[in-house]
Amino acid sequence: TSKNVTMRTAMARFPFVKPLETFDFGYQPSIDRKQVQMLASCHFIEHGDNVLVLGPPGVGKTHLAVALGLKAIEAGYRVLFSTAAHLIATLTKAHAEGRLDEKLKLYTTPRLLIIDEIGYLSYDARAADLLFQVVSRRYERKSLVLTTNLPFSEWPTIFPNAATATALIDRLVHHAEILTIDGDSYRRRVAEAKRKPSRPASDS
Repeated sequence: TSKNVTMRTAMARFPFVKPLETFDFGYQPSIDRKQVQMLASCHFIEHGDNVLVLGPPGVGKTHLAVALGLKAIEAGYRVLFSTAAHLIATLTKAHAEGRLDEKLKLYTTPRLLIIDEIGYLSYDARAADLLFQVVSRRYERKSLVLTTNLPFSEWPTIFPNAATATALIDRLVHHAEILTIDGDSYRRRVAEAKRKPSRPASDS
């Protein structure tokens, strides 16, 4: 029912609500529209597969992740959205308070967990371990949609050791659809459009 959809949408904690129908595929021709529409059917969630969205900042990765989350909610699944930074901060605090297992359930219960913006920070050993625990507990059982601005070859630069990065990548890509966006930044385009001087009105 629409009431359930509204409730699950509120519980998902999206940063904004933008459906797939508002995504500008024309501006990002590098995205395979058919692949995205296939993912929107949510079959990947039935199989516990992951979706990894790679691309530079501002190209619409979060919009795509949220749009897939909304499709999952419409299909009846529970969804939770978190930035990587917020997830790590929440689990670090829970670990310090001796409530880690309880808090891990928050991230392992939903059928779809969206982790946004991996790669904007580097992780110390504790943070890397917490992220690894979330990914491991969901591995082959429940789906992740993950966005990152870094190609996998650069993940060792943000994790304390290459082994951790490799172990994480292995679990993430084992059953995954990978969407790579290599277009321009929407945000930059909007900013540039605003900066362009408007033509002065003619006197005639």
